[in-house]
Amino acid sequence: MDKTRSITIEPLEVKLSVCKVEDYSQTDISRPLCFTGCTDEEFSLVCPTETVPGNTIERDDGWRAFRIVGVLDFSLVGILAGISEVLAANRIGLFAVSTYNTDYILTKEDNFGRALEVLGSEGYTIK
Repeated sequence: MDKTRSITIEPLEVKLSVCKVEDYSQTDISRPLCFTGCTDEEFSLVCPTETVPGNTIERDDGWRAFRIVGVLDFSLVGILAGISEVLAANRIGLFAVSTYNTDYILTKEDNFGRALEVLGSEGYTIK
């Protein structure tokens, strides 16, 4: 995969939780690595485990993340699909969050090291 050779992945040290919350009234969205998603059915939150709010309805702890380094142009196609394909081939589940600049990929903590290892073996640069 030629295009993967130019993609750099930066592992993040923080432990994350994926949550369903009543609302965002107890969520400090100014903290780094706080992602929200609101639909007509739920309020979702990804945040550092140490900052999970008290009005959490459900939560799943034990997530780690890495991000694609750099700003991804909206015209780029297949970056997340390529990473997903490598992880799926190695039976590693993921939870993806996209921001304006880039993508963040979460895996369960017990698969995190292996995820980085297999991505590195497929030509991704691990920072």
